[in-house]
Amino acid sequence: MESMLVIIRLALCLLALFQLSSGSGVNVWPKPRTFSWPNPQATLLSPAFTIAAPNHTFLSSAVERYLRLVHTEHHFPLVNPSVNLTPSNLPPLRTLSIVVSDLKAPLQHGVDESYSLSIPTSGPAKLTANTAWGAMRGLETFSQLVWGYPSVVAVGVYVWDAPLFGHRGIMLDTSRNYYPVKDILRTIGAMSANKLNVFHWHITDSHSFPLVVPSEPDLAAKGSYGPDMQYSPNDIKTIVQFGLEHGVRVLPEIDSPGHTGSWAEAYPEIVACANMFWWPAGSEWADRLASEPGTGHLNPLNPKTYQVLKNVIHDVAELFPEPFFHAGADEIIPGCWKADPAINFFLSNGGTLSQLLEIFVNSTLPYILSLNRTVVYWEDVLLDDNVKVPTTVLPKEHTILQTWNNGPSNTKRIVSSGYKTIVSSSDFYYLDCGHGDFLGNDSQYIAGAKSKDGGSWCGPFKTWQTIYNYDITYGLSKEEAKLVLGGEVALWSEQADRTVLDARIWPRASAMAETLWSGNRDEMGMRRYAGATDRLNEWRYRMVQRGVKAEPLQPLWCVRNPGMCNTVQGF
Repeated sequence: MESMLVIIRLALCLLALFQLSSGSGVNVWPKPRTFSWPNPQATLLSPAFTIAAPNHTFLSSAVERYLRLVHTEHHFPLVNPSVNLTPSNLPPLRTLSIVVSDLKAPLQHGVDESYSLSIPTSGPAKLTANTAWGAMRGLETFSQLVWGYPSVVAVGVYVWDAPLFGHRGIMLDTSRNYYPVKDILRTIGAMSANKLNVFHWHITDSHSFPLVVPSEPDLAAKGSYGPDMQYSPNDIKTIVQFGLEHGVRVLPEIDSPGHTGSWAEAYPEIVACANMFWWPAGSEWADRLASEPGTGHLNPLNPKTYQVLKNVIHDVAELFPEPFFHAGADEIIPGCWKADPAINFFLSNGGTLSQLLEIFVNSTLPYILSLNRTVVYWEDVLLDDNVKVPTTVLPKEHTILQTWNNGPSNTKRIVSSGYKTIVSSSDFYYLDCGHGDFLGNDSQYIAGAKSKDGGSWCGPFKTWQTIYNYDITYGLSKEEAKLVLGGEVALWSEQADRTVLDARIWPRASAMAETLWSGNRDEMGMRRYAGATDRLNEWRYRMVQRGVKAEPLQPLWCVRNPGMCNTVQGF
C-alpha cells in the first residue's frame, strides 16, 4: 500500500510538472542578492521531510512554523515556474540541515542577517547562517521555493543573501484608532515573510493612551478609548515574544512633549492646551494649537511632568527589551505652549520656545540613556523652522533622527550634520496619504473648489511603484550614505483601523522590503520595476493565501499574461 501511494504521488507530481510548460522562474520576494538555478529542476518534498536545526528558543519556534508551512501550504503559482521534467531521476528531498555559527547574537540593529542556502539535486539541503536571525531569513526563502500538491521543491539551487540596510520597518499608529493584538501579530508575521525586521509601534498620541503603564495606570484607565482598547503588560509580552520568534524587533514610541493630549485625562496639570479646539475661528494657520484635531503638549516647566514621564519611560524600557527608544519630539506647535499661563510668563520674560524644548530634552534624554537605550527622535527636534534644539544637546553617538519631510533634502541635512537617520519620507513612504482628510465641515470638497490631491496634505496616494523606485540614499556621498540605517513605511491611523489594515500596508510595504533588502536595480544597474510587477503580483497572491488581505495590483488577466499590461514607454 505504501509503495502504491508513492507511485500515485509521483504520478501527480509528473502531471503537475508537465503543466509547468509556459511559465517563468521561481519567485522569491524580496529578491535575493544572489540566486543561482542554472538548470531549473524540481523534485518531490518527502512526506517525511524534516528540518534539522540547533537548539535556540526563537529559531526552534521558527523551524516548527516553517516545517508546518511547507507541508501544508500547497501554493499554486498564478504563473507556473518552468521546470525541467526529470522528477523520476531525482529522489525526494528529505532534510534541510541548518548550521548557525553564533547562537548568542541578540536581535538588535546591525545583527548579521546573511545566510546561504543550497538545495542540491540529491542529498540534504543546507542552510548556513552566522546568527539565528539570518537562519530565519533563509527559512522564509526556502518556503517560497516549495509549491504545488503534492509539494515539490526547486533543486539545483544556490542562494547567498544579506540585506543592504539593517533597519527595515513598518510604523503603526495605535492611538488614533485601536488595533487588536491579533491584528498586530498578523502584521508582524507578514513583516517576517517580507524580511522586514522592525515594528515601530507609535503607541500613544493626543487621541488616546492605550498602553497600560504599571506605575502610571491612570494614563490608560482615563486616557484610552476604553478598557477593551488597551494593551496590558501581558499583551506587550505576547507581542514582543511573537516578534522575537519571527525575527522582528518591536520598537516602542512614546511621543512627547507634543502629541500628548491624552495624558491630560489623568494629569491635566502637566498638559498645555488640552481639549481646546485645534484651530480657533478667525485665527491664522500659524496661530493654531495643533496641526489636526487633538491638542496637548507636555509642560516642560512643571516638575510633575518629569515625574510622570520618567515613570512611563522606565516601565516602557522594562516592557520592551529593544535597545532603541523612540521619544518622538515632533510637531511642537507654538500656539499650544503659548496658551499655558506659566509658559506664556516664561516667554514674556525673554524665554524662547526652543529653550523650552531644550529644557525638556535635557531633562529626559539623559534618563533614557541611563537605561542603556539609544534615543530616536523625529527630525523636527533638529530641523523644525521654529522650535528646535542645537546639535550640542543631541549626542551623535546616542541619537538617531527619523526623517519624514522634504524627501531627500532633509535626509541630506541630517546626515551632513553627522547624525544617523531612518528614512520615512512622507513623499514616498506614508501609507495613509491620498485618502482625503478627516475633517468635517471642510469646504474644499465643494464642487469647483480647489483641492490638492483630494484634500490629503500628503497626497497623492503612494503607489507601490512610487515606493519601489525611491532610493533612500539619493544625493548622498558614500560616507553620508553610511549614516542611513534604513527606512520605514508609516501608517498613521486617522483613517485606518483593523478593517483596512492589511490592504493599506500590503503589498506596498513589500515594495519597500525588496528595495531595502536587495535594491531596486538589476546587475546592470537598471531599475527593475517592470519585472518586479509580475513578481509582486505573484507574491501578493501568496500572501493572501497565507491570510494577509493584501490589496490587488492589477486584474488577474495581467498576472496570467506577464508583460501584456506594461507600457512600451511612459505616458
